[in-house]
Amino acid sequence: VQLVESGGGLVQAGGSLRLSCAASGSIFSINAMGWYRQAPGKQRELVAVITSGGSTTYTDSVKGRFTISRDNAKNTVYLQMNSLKPEDTAVYYCNAKVVAATVYDYWGQGTQVTVSS
Repeated sequence: VQLVESGGGLVQAGGSLRLSCAASGSIFSINAMGWYRQAPGKQRELVAVITSGGSTTYTDSVKGRFTISRDNAKNTVYLQMNSLKPEDTAVYYCNAKVVAATVYDYWGQGTQVTVSS
């Protein structure tokens, strides 16, 4: 599974960005895809996840502001981020999980999101 992200950038507080993650390779094996983020000096944290069945989960700090969605025809997952705050500044990583005998994690290269106050 290969993941390629796009859509990061610099935005003012209150603004919006949309991240995209295009998957290729053994995409039929993917059970869930999600977005994680890592701010300087902090651990990587889950932002949102969408399962193959369409269920979604969000971390509390982004509920009501971020929306994860997918386009199966394009093998792409999106993260629409609205009402951005400076504390959303981080490198955002796309993740794909494949559940077999164990859980395999695949990662994109990361895309920088910077929110200025």
